[in-house]
Amino acid sequence: MQEINQSPERWYSTKEICVYLGVSRDTVLTWIAEKGLPAHKVGRNWKFKPSEVDEWVKAGKASV
Repeated sequence: MQEINQSPERWYSTKEICVYLGVSRDTVLTWIAEKGLPAHKVGRNWKFKPSEVDEWVKAGKASV
């Protein structure tokens, strides 16, 4: 059960997710387009939930 005072997970920008994963912006954009990296378009920007990205990586989808 979640605590009421627990803050929600923060959204990461493209730049932040590149640092988080240790890859280039081009790689992230390719993974979104071709490999289903979980990303959400907000206006002109991509936003990422680190927990979704972690599950995607753990499932081995970055290497498929």
